Amino acid sequence: MFIGRSVRHSLRNVEALTMAIVLPVMLMLLFTFVFGGALDKEGGYVDYVVPGIILLCAGFGASSTAVDVAEDLSNGIVDRFRTMPLQAGGVVTGHVVASLLRNLLATGVVIGVALAVGFRPTANPLEWLGALGMVALFILAITWLYAAIGLAAANPTAASGYGFALLFLPYLSSAFVPTDTMPAWLQWIAQNQPITPIIETIRAFLFGRDLGSELWWALGWCSVIIAGAYVWAVWLFRRKAGRR
Repeated sequence: MFIGRSVRHSLRNVEALTMAIVLPVMLMLLFTFVFGGALDKEGGYVDYVVPGIILLCAGFGASSTAVDVAEDLSNGIVDRFRTMPLQAGGVVTGHVVASLLRNLLATGVVIGVALAVGFRPTANPLEWLGALGMVALFILAITWLYAAIGLAAANPTAASGYGFALLFLPYLSSAFVPTDTMPAWLQWIAQNQPITPIIETIRAFLFGRDLGSELWWALGWCSVIIAGAYVWAVWLFRRKAGRR
């Protein structure tokens, strides 16, 4: 019920879905055709930047979850669900699952555009499955985090502002340039934040490289974020919904 409700809301909010796709695509075109020649004169920058754009797309799409959850908490719909023989907390899970489905669709569109502008991964079907699985796990992790932020925020406007800060993380990673080109103090931050090993794992899958320890770091970061955000979200929901 809750998943279907959230999916229907997503389909009706055409503007948000469109922006979640259009903005990352515009950034990919910007970095590929405007900055790409300066960053890679041989024209291979599109292969480097697409994994980062995919995660950026997921972040943009998932950020609306914080606003949706905050709106449900503030407009009284949660109170109504609590009067019914339903698990009211399922409304949050519904938003998370709907966001996962919505963002996988957006990811498919972004990959399609990337292929059209010259993205040429060498992955076999199994490696493609591994890359998409990593993307899906990241979307699940970031969406649960945004859901918790939505519960923590005082109102939908605050939820939007808090969630926006997370969108800067891909820029402080290996998404757009190698970390060894950054100043030494920034290298440490870029190499030890969650986005970098996730991006490098996706690149390794897509281009048949050795996964090394990056896969385990990526899985570890996603697992920690999911577990932490879930526990935080459950605690916040019981605390806030219980007062109502």
